[in-house]
Amino acid sequence: MEIVESSHLEATVLALIGRLDGHSSPGATERIDAVLARGPARLVLDLSGLEYVSSAGLRVFLMAAKNAQTAGGSVVFAGLSPAIREVFALSGFLDVLSVQPTVAEAAVQP
Repeated sequence: MEIVESSHLEATVLALIGRLDGHSSPGATERIDAVLARGPARLVLDLSGLEYVSSAGLRVFLMAAKNAQTAGGSVVFAGLSPAIREVFALSGFLDVLSVQPTVAEAAVQP
């Protein structure tokens, strides 16, 4: 998995590219935690390049949202492909996580 960091407006964007599974989830958690440790942040996770997410990857997303909220920040998910959106829907994540169609829309969400 590759993770590319950029900025959009006031948000930090992490683009996740490839597969988020048991093998890559520790590295993803480390990068997300590093961004959140900088202080209350608006973090956008751009999933447009994500090909696959396992249950370990879903745990990364849930913990990111929880940790951001605890730190006074937020995490918004953007660019879900139809396959990833289906995983989010089946797991109930569309009901509990903030999801937007694009990074631009996610960057302005509170």
